[in-house]
Amino acid sequence: MTNKIALITGASAGIGQEFAKKLSQQGYDLILVARREDRLIEISKQLNTKSEIITADLAKAEECFRLYEETKYKNISMLINCAGFGDFGAFTATSLDKELEMIDVNIKAVHILTKKFLPDMLARNEGYILNVASVAGLMPAGPYMATYYATKAYVTSFTSAIAEELEEKKSNVYVGSLCPGPVDTEFNQVADVKFNLKGISSEYCVNYALDKMYKRKKIIVPTMLLKGALFSSKLAPRNLVVRMTSRQQKKKQG
Repeated sequence: MTNKIALITGASAGIGQEFAKKLSQQGYDLILVARREDRLIEISKQLNTKSEIITADLAKAEECFRLYEETKYKNISMLINCAGFGDFGAFTATSLDKELEMIDVNIKAVHILTKKFLPDMLARNEGYILNVASVAGLMPAGPYMATYYATKAYVTSFTSAIAEELEEKKSNVYVGSLCPGPVDTEFNQVADVKFNLKGISSEYCVNYALDKMYKRKKIIVPTMLLKGALFSSKLAPRNLVVRMTSRQQKKKQG
């Protein structure tokens, strides 16, 4: 691999797959990470640049550390933390095992990989880390998707704090979070939900995200509709926003 290298987790489908296609078009060599090797092989055949496949279950901390150890000498130029999933249902009815795995993937994997790769980028004073969160992470809470909303709130808070630290140091390294609303991916099937709002395409989401990332936008929210909704939610009392979110969530039952 001689070009700049982007490492993408959750690269086997959805937004992660689209990041792979778009970054390959932009000339990046790729390291594609996911659990489904067969999907990664198929995606790699569609790319214009070199790609390496690493299968890993990022719900396991040791797999996150293994991923770093296998790639730390490759001078990763961009890290896209895209692996993640959700679940729908009343908190008393949802699976504890699934929720703990969600916390491991959505939070711990993002935390570990950011923690490990960021110092290497700082040493070179260049690089990008984009943590894929959700508009859910900018809301007070999400009844019936309590764990998912909480994990994405962690990612947005965590990422924003690091971004501010880097800005104060006048670092050239970028850290930011992508916070989309509904996107037409496999997320809906895994979480067993259906959205009332029409989802944006993965292609649109990724094109928008990369454009804003290169412009060093710290929190990236695709579509003006979402931005307007978020602005309105900030003006309303927290309890009211949570109650309204609950009503909308109930309509998502798959």
